[in-house]
Amino acid sequence: MKLSARSAALYSITFAGLLTLSACGKNEPPAAAPAAASTAAAPAPASTAPVAPAPASTAAHPAAASTAAAAPVTAPAAATAAPAADTSFKVAGVVLGNAVNAEHKVTKAKSSFAPSEKTIYASVGTEGTTSSATLSAKWTYLDKSQLITTTSQSIATEGAATTTFKVVNPNPWPEGKYKVEISLDGKSITTQNFEVKKG
Repeated sequence: MKLSARSAALYSITFAGLLTLSACGKNEPPAAAPAAASTAAAPAPASTAPVAPAPASTAAHPAAASTAAAAPVTAPAAATAAPAADTSFKVAGVVLGNAVNAEHKVTKAKSSFAPSEKTIYASVGTEGTTSSATLSAKWTYLDKSQLITTTSQSIATEGAATTTFKVVNPNPWPEGKYKVEISLDGKSITTQNFEVKKG
């Protein structure tokens, strides 16, 4: 009976040890669970997901794209300013001769005339647009500082035009140096020298 009581006591001690071991084993999984729970706290990487809005905020860089779009707007503005057409009215040139065609242009340019050539023409070429302008031709005999005549014409044009002036001498021209001075609205623009001589 004593043996059985001792064995019962041993059994009870062994059983108690097993219960303690089993209790420790039951406590281990919960201890491991918090570790898993702490890994579940790894949603901290998920908290890096909210950082992803930073790239989304870089998507706000379309503002930069809109400034890039603004650049082409300024470029055409500069392009339209550059080709401003010059429509101002001006004298382009003067040609002297002894005959003109139907367009009032001198047929053959000359700077020397024979005394027998009764009429001398000056074709004045102009460019630009005007609704009212006055061209004048002042003819002078330089050797005697003598004014021969001054004539004026009013013109209106929308582009290139030719205005013809002439001076006529029913008698032979005296030999020597001459000039014609062209003025636009009273302002001297250009002069053309010529001479009269035999041969």
